[in-house]
Amino acid sequence: MIRVVLPAHLRTLARVNGEVTLEVSGPVTQRAVLDALEARYPMLRGTVRDHVTHKRRAFVRFFACEQDLSHESPDTPLPDAVVTGGEPFLIVGAMAGG
Repeated sequence: MIRVVLPAHLRTLARVNGEVTLEVSGPVTQRAVLDALEARYPMLRGTVRDHVTHKRRAFVRFFACEQDLSHESPDTPLPDAVVTGGEPFLIVGAMAGG
């Protein structure tokens, strides 16, 4: 099971508390996790990545094992600690401004 931590506004939209667990078949990549997340919580489609291009939204970041994975290829395998459920995959709303 893959553990996913969502920002508060997406937890509210998905009507969940705390982290989400997902079953991902095949290689565990960002794309596979996001596909499973959107399949289980269709109300999240378009919030994390664009409807058409499936690219990450500008103010959304991905982290795992204290690493920023936001600019990695969506098909790069996630760290083993995420695959085994030891560490969560974090979806974080980025902040901007000055």
